[in-house]
Amino acid sequence: MDFSSLSQIPTTWFFVLYLWSIVWKGLALWKSAGLKQKNWFVAMLVLNTIGILDIAYLFFFAKKRMKFSELKFWETK
Repeated sequence: MDFSSLSQIPTTWFFVLYLWSIVWKGLALWKSAGLKQKNWFVAMLVLNTIGILDIAYLFFFAKKRMKFSELKFWETK
C-alpha cells in the first residue's frame, strides 16, 4: 500500500473531517447514553466510521429518532 499520495491531501481536509466526525459522534453518544442503549454506545465509541454509524443511529436506529428540524438550533420556536 502506497501512502505517499496521502501527503498530497491538504491537512485542512483532515481537520474538517475530524470536526465532522467528532460532532456526530458526540451527538450520538449523548443520545445513546440518555436512552440507555449501552450496546450502541459501546459500538459508536469503539468504531470510527467518520460519522456514518453515528448518523445512521441518530436518524434510523435510536429508540427516539432525531428529526432534521431538531438540528436547526439557530431558528427560534
